[in-house]
Amino acid sequence: MHPFRAAVEARDEAAIEALLADNVVFTSPVAFQPYPGKAITAAILRAVIRVFEDFRYVREIADANGRDHAFVFEATVDGKRLTGCDFLHFDEDGKIDDFMVMVRPLSAAQALSARMGEQFERIKAEAAAQLEREAAGA
Repeated sequence: MHPFRAAVEARDEAAIEALLADNVVFTSPVAFQPYPGKAITAAILRAVIRVFEDFRYVREIADANGRDHAFVFEATVDGKRLTGCDFLHFDEDGKIDDFMVMVRPLSAAQALSARMGEQFERIKAEAAAQLEREAAGA
């Protein structure tokens, strides 16, 4: 099992964050523009863990060099079953530098959008706090 999949299935937020490159770009299935940076991506992923119910990966696909992976998942949001896919690219250090998510059907994507919208102030606050900690430690 891939370390990313193992971390997500264990709901191990620290292990997930450790796999993110500093320059990771997260592309959401429900937001127009991508989110650049480790702090915001980690905060979004923590929110997803709070929002998704009955989350499980059902398929893992990798290219021959291991730098591109697709992880197909199923989950529930507000009673709506969804299927989605995490498309990940890993840099030369084995860190995720591109993270794009797609989900279906539309009704589940709308439920996900609403729930993530409810989380957004907390996401921004967590990301800002992490950036402040990093700046203080630098």
